[in-house]
Amino acid sequence: MRERNRLDAAIGAVRALETELADTLELAEIAEADGETELLDEAAQSLAQIAARAEEAELQALLSGEADGNDAYLEIHAGAGGTESQDWAEMLLRMYLRWAAARGFATEVVEESPGEEAGIKSATVLVKGENAYGWMKTESGVHRLVRISPFDSNARRHTSFSSAWVYPKIDDSIDIEILDKDVRTDTYRASGAGGQHINKTDSAVRLTHIPTGIVVACQADRSQHKNRAAAWDMLRARLYEAELQKREDAAQAEADSKTEIGWGRQIRSYVLQPYQMVKDLRTGVETSDTQGVLNGDLDQFMAAALAARVSGETAEVEDID
Repeated sequence: MRERNRLDAAIGAVRALETELADTLELAEIAEADGETELLDEAAQSLAQIAARAEEAELQALLSGEADGNDAYLEIHAGAGGTESQDWAEMLLRMYLRWAAARGFATEVVEESPGEEAGIKSATVLVKGENAYGWMKTESGVHRLVRISPFDSNARRHTSFSSAWVYPKIDDSIDIEILDKDVRTDTYRASGAGGQHINKTDSAVRLTHIPTGIVVACQADRSQHKNRAAAWDMLRARLYEAELQKREDAAQAEADSKTEIGWGRQIRSYVLQPYQMVKDLRTGVETSDTQGVLNGDLDQFMAAALAARVSGETAEVEDID
């Protein structure tokens, strides 16, 4: 019934646009024939509003995947390169947190591993909101930063890599069977802030699904029991995402939309020196407003990637230095 209602609403919106468009075009023809300038201006304004609503409806239609309406887990991992990549990973985390806040999504840091000198080694964030996974699912991949390093006393230009991985939070009604013998459980002391108790007991939990090699960790709570339950939810979500990806790959084998992270698979470059440019290597979308992007202005990249994913077309885009 939920799916039926969603489809009814989507179809109804399109039919309403069609009817309104036909009426407005008829009004414009009458106004033009009678020389009614004010009426013609009114019709032009109505057409502009219809076009804007049609564009919004088109974007919403892209968010029609099986799990698009779900909350999403976002994992950030620093690449090779030590402090440089760890600082870049923290910048990526901040970028996505700001994007989520601007869209009205709630966020919860589930796990965070701080860097040795600066930044983070990894982090997992739960993003809560309607279509959170649908919006974020194309962000999985490697992100490259080119800048003058603040950690280099000689002020040389450095290239850093970090990865993002997005997967949906699944509903409790979805049954994912996981055998206990297939999961290795490790407990350890949580790192970072959290008071004396969280750092003195083995409250953090790490689960490893042996058949797939999928690893999840949670240290958000002082209770090992709560962290264990959260980690199992994350593991079920990861396995569900893997199954969704198998279905998508089977239905669209020609499209290279696999979300598994590989260090050779860059999706976006962020160049701060010697010029300012952020460029998506899949769609060709680019902007010189690097600070805006790093502050969370990502909608243009996400919308283009969603459209390309649905159409099965990926731009042949040359990388930028």
